[in-house]
Amino acid sequence: MALSPGDVDRFEASRPRLEALAYRLLGSAAEAEDAVQETFLRWQAADVARIEVPEAWLTKVLTNLCLNQLASARARRETYVGQWLPEPLLGGDPMLGPADTAEQRESVSYALLTLMERLSPAERAVYVLREAFGYPHREIAEILDVTEAASQQLLHRARKNLTTGRARTEVDEAAARRLVEEFLTAAASGKTEPLVRLLTSDATAVGDGGGKVPARAKAFEGALAVATFLRGLLLPGEAKRRYLGGKPGVYAWTANGEPALVAVLDGRVVGVMCLEVTADGVVAVRSQVNPDKLVRATELWASADRREPLLYAF
Repeated sequence: MALSPGDVDRFEASRPRLEALAYRLLGSAAEAEDAVQETFLRWQAADVARIEVPEAWLTKVLTNLCLNQLASARARRETYVGQWLPEPLLGGDPMLGPADTAEQRESVSYALLTLMERLSPAERAVYVLREAFGYPHREIAEILDVTEAASQQLLHRARKNLTTGRARTEVDEAAARRLVEEFLTAAASGKTEPLVRLLTSDATAVGDGGGKVPARAKAFEGALAVATFLRGLLLPGEAKRRYLGGKPGVYAWTANGEPALVAVLDGRVVGVMCLEVTADGVVAVRSQVNPDKLVRATELWASADRREPLLYAF
């Protein structure tokens, strides 16, 4: 069915919210874009004149598309090579969505997106709809075709499964840059002690190479192990330079609202290292180096207002 210009405009006005919702549900910008496009096709095929509340209709269609995607994604991730991590979004990416409240910022943090892999698709949907977008349980129940009591129970289970016992520390962009600079200086010093002091005793480090870039499948655990790994990562090496085809510049940035190191080579983002910060120090280092999950980051980087790199790695 052909859409009127007004119907197209109505959908396009909803696109940013739909993309932000889909990204939180799927942890993948590419899959989020696909889900939103499929929602548009459903909108195009519908009798939109009979849809009383377009926003509610679009949200329901998108959410259920994402639920189906999550169910199939679980099966795919069982055969994924190495550790699966979400696709990071660099600071300034509109897909990060609303960030007015602490709950909204938390819902898109790289740390929480990683933890949300623990949830069932329904738990994840309720958590995102409630915490990030403020939907009342009555509307969530209608979107998911469950009772309000079931929606409340799903949210309770989701919150319980996401509890880590640590309070995440929020940092602004200036503080994030200072932390990354200090972290990188310590990692590049050739000594483990300065880096150990920035890490919690139970810190972990993990990377996602997707079988396309070398990344250790098992996490490094403990401050000394993480510090030793990071020190070795930045040590000069001809083999590293040959593998990458040059020396990437490393920048202080943010990704998903967290301090991050961004490695760039010839305009292409080749790695994003997200730092999870608590009052006790850096508790987790998560590195995304799978090139398939850095396409959007590279696109945004091309127009980013950036300074000179802090250093050139390797």
